[in-house]
Amino acid sequence: MSPDLAPNALLYALLGAVLVGLGLYGTIARRHLMRRLIGFNVVGSGLFLVFGATGYRPDLGLDPVPQALIITGIVVALSATALVAALIARFAALTGGAGLPEEMPTTTREASRREPS
Repeated sequence: MSPDLAPNALLYALLGAVLVGLGLYGTIARRHLMRRLIGFNVVGSGLFLVFGATGYRPDLGLDPVPQALIITGIVVALSATALVAALIARFAALTGGAGLPEEMPTTTREASRREPS
């Protein structure tokens, strides 16, 4: 095994952590459901990178078990993404949009409860 692989494993782990952070931001900050799905997939990709980086051991080399789990996770993530994308498309067809409804402010709710004079 190459001794240069250890610094790359750290780089992959850090890049994975950055992807997890960006994906969490995209999942939480966006109201459009497809953008939330993309953010969730970015989180998954970051976790795959982190998990793959932890599969390297300097004394033993690469461990094949995390690699097999990552490949299985990619297949499961792909099928789950296809299912959720189909559900979002159906939701958009029924409601006319793929975004979540905005919450009304408290003052607007109170104003809508009053009867017009």
